[in-house]
Amino acid sequence: MKILYIALLPSLLYACSGSDMTYPLITDLGVPNPIDCQVYHRGEDIKFCYVFTDDTELGNFNIEIHNNFDHHTHGTSSAECEDHDEHDEEDHDEHEHDEEEASGHWVFSQDYAIPEGQTTYEANLDIHIPGDIEPGDYHFMIRLTDAAGWQQLKAMGIKVTE
Repeated sequence: MKILYIALLPSLLYACSGSDMTYPLITDLGVPNPIDCQVYHRGEDIKFCYVFTDDTELGNFNIEIHNNFDHHTHGTSSAECEDHDEHDEEDHDEHEHDEEEASGHWVFSQDYAIPEGQTTYEANLDIHIPGDIEPGDYHFMIRLTDAAGWQQLKAMGIKVTE
């Protein structure tokens, strides 16, 4: 067995040396939107605009939006939004954080393909905020994956009001 591993080692090293070994980037080029602490109203659209880059080839991206009524963190947000209202604190104390059981909490998750061969891609989307969701703090998360499977995450806090 040891001989087999030693014999395969050069071919494994050669195969890996030509592979994409870098993460894709979610850039702040242009006018990125949304940004930390941005406020939206129920029933309006979030104009999503970000530029993605990769040194070899981009793959796809995912947008996820979920409530942040318990004020948890994903560690990528650059700012802590102030102005938590009484409703947020009340929700934190009284509700369990199982999103499937929480009525009125907005949960959005959608995958988007990036055309093959792209090393730069400007993503522009309109994401509709339902008119009947519970207002409050939400996380807006972008997951960018390149063709080799490397992933970059950007999470920011947004607020949805009435």
